[in-house]
Amino acid sequence: MRKTGPFAGYRFQPMEQGDLAEVIQFWQGMDGIGLSESDSYSALSFYLQRNPGLSWVARNRDRELIGAVLCGHDGRRGTLHHLAVARDCRRKGIGRALVERCLSSLRELKILKCNVFLFSNNPEGEAFWRGMGWKRREDLCLVQVVLHP
Repeated sequence: MRKTGPFAGYRFQPMEQGDLAEVIQFWQGMDGIGLSESDSYSALSFYLQRNPGLSWVARNRDRELIGAVLCGHDGRRGTLHHLAVARDCRRKGIGRALVERCLSSLRELKILKCNVFLFSNNPEGEAFWRGMGWKRREDLCLVQVVLHP
């Protein structure tokens, strides 16, 4: 049976460890995505094991990676990281579809809220999230300490 509709030709699937090398390379080529030591292959592999079935990838009919998002939770709040869609595939609902899959998975786990961190100078990213109904928190400030320099 042939797929029809807005995602005909695209395949969405939970991110697996076997996707990680390709996903990391994909993210490295994206503006607005900031990778660090926390995004090494081993760190992301551990993250996927700790949060099974929550992160997603999108592929085209040629099985090329065209989108990815990392998703997890701490038992109270969900967090999305590194949502990216290939530039030539944007504005087709792929990013929204990846996010909705993450949120649906979090809802099944009874997680009530989800956060995403953006660089403060990422207007395209902020416009995407606001367009999906997400709200900017003006009352919070992110502080951080590096545990292993």
